[in-house]
Amino acid sequence: MAKTTKKEVVIEKKKSVLYIASEANPFAGTGGLADVIGSLPKALAKNKEYDVRVVIPLYKDFSSLYRDKLRFLGNFNVPLSWRNQYCGLFEYDYEGVKFYFLDNEYYFLRDGLYGFYDDGERFAFFSKASLTLMRYLDFYPDIVHAHDWQSALSVIYLKTMFKYEYGYDKIKTMFTIHNIEYQGKFGKDILGDVFGLSNEFYPDLEYDNCVNLLKGAMMLSDVVSTVSPTYATEIKYDYFSHGLSPIVTAVAHKTVGILNGIDQKVYSPEKDERVFANYSAKDLSGKAVCKKELQKMLGLPEKENVPVIAMISRLVGHKGVDLLKGVIDELLCENVQLVILGKGEKQYEDFFRKIQDEYSSKARAVIAYNKDLSSKIYSGADIFLMPSKSEPCGLSQMIAARYGTVPVVRKTGGLADSIKPFNLDRKSGNGFRFENYNAHEMLYVLKDAVYTYKDKPVWDKIVQTAMKTDFSWKKSAKEYEKVYENLL
Repeated sequence: MAKTTKKEVVIEKKKSVLYIASEANPFAGTGGLADVIGSLPKALAKNKEYDVRVVIPLYKDFSSLYRDKLRFLGNFNVPLSWRNQYCGLFEYDYEGVKFYFLDNEYYFLRDGLYGFYDDGERFAFFSKASLTLMRYLDFYPDIVHAHDWQSALSVIYLKTMFKYEYGYDKIKTMFTIHNIEYQGKFGKDILGDVFGLSNEFYPDLEYDNCVNLLKGAMMLSDVVSTVSPTYATEIKYDYFSHGLSPIVTAVAHKTVGILNGIDQKVYSPEKDERVFANYSAKDLSGKAVCKKELQKMLGLPEKENVPVIAMISRLVGHKGVDLLKGVIDELLCENVQLVILGKGEKQYEDFFRKIQDEYSSKARAVIAYNKDLSSKIYSGADIFLMPSKSEPCGLSQMIAARYGTVPVVRKTGGLADSIKPFNLDRKSGNGFRFENYNAHEMLYVLKDAVYTYKDKPVWDKIVQTAMKTDFSWKKSAKEYEKVYENLL
């Protein structure tokens, strides 16, 4: 009788990535970083080849929708120089991704996420705790992917004090710069007294006689990335680098630029419950309803054939608000309506309030952050203005395009990578673009958009192209996968 042998079933271990970041949607966030950490891990997890996990702090501002759903896994202590701090560990599975939340009420039970005198200590604790949880869970990822200066110390600790420790010694690191302006700069005394690092590591972190956490993570990480290919090139120059151009040049050989995406399920004119009427690229009738209702809500004349130009932005200089300020009278001489939504510097807030008073039949300024109203503006406007001085990636232009509101942008950072100019490419353009940081150049291209709007067949073609542009995270996640594969 023939001898039979049992087939051995080999279960291949999944590759694993731990994202370390200071915020993530839908749990707690202040901007684009939260969108990325809420979307990229989900997109990566969908290919089933990766064990994807995320760790963020458990803030007081944590969404009440999820707080009661968290599972308490236990607690451990985190040594931080002469301190020995408590850390509670909570877990929640969200759309195929395991999220960990680190609890310490002394550091995180505060109103707001950032802007405190001890932010250096708070995020040193967070970074150290993010590594300590690996030992507690017996989970050592293949790759740690850290984001911005708040988690830079996770890379720095991993490559210094944890370097030769079992489990940590084989972890590869990737560090993403979302905005190089924010660098985590501190005096030298913090190195030992707070971070618990000896002076031998000072050269890794020192820049311009300060401890610079962004510089340290850039130098020590295996790969550095930015949130768009153009931004990766721009930050080599002093104009964009906020003093770090020599470091950017030094790490250029291991730097990649990958354009962010948006969650196209969240930003969907077909499903968005905040808009006045849903619509799609196939049927735009709902967009006309959105425009009419937006005009009515804001007290603007309900004129179907007058283009509504919108700007949703922080009202600060580098967002290009001063360009609009310089030519606003010339713009409002045209047959247009202008809607501004945002908060920021007092000079700009006061200026747009004044413009609303002077041009009561043409302009509205809502000085606020309002997600509900932003959806109504994205869906109800015709043209979206984004004239940034610098923009690492930008999400607003992608959201506007998704809602069929044609972007007019400056050629910088992610705006250059995401918007093809119809004013230069009449076949595949999904928006309008100007090159130089110049108010009248912006006005010229904006007027081109306004005049093109009058040609409905052409305008409808641009709207269709914009709405069908693939800004999904699926595309971006594949680029990150390539980097992870090369690392491993």
